[in-house]
Amino acid sequence: MMLRCVRTTIKLPDDLLAMAKQRATSRDTTLNAVIEDALRAALLRRDPRQGGAPPIPSHTGGRLQAGIDLDDTAALLDLMDGFRS
Repeated sequence: MMLRCVRTTIKLPDDLLAMAKQRATSRDTTLNAVIEDALRAALLRRDPRQGGAPPIPSHTGGRLQAGIDLDDTAALLDLMDGFRS
């Protein structure tokens, strides 16, 4: 797969550009990489205006182990830590 990059011009406040340049220097990377990482992180962040909790991952096909009481937190922790079989 070929990655296509385009050149564009953006306007940044002087203080923000200075901070980004400082970050690039301190991390021994490029200004472009710092801006790209920051933009990716901002775009992947969940928008709080969309409301609701993020989806809870689920797995299909599994069943509870016999004798497990989901209301007994201590026993569950012991089991996960390998203290019970």
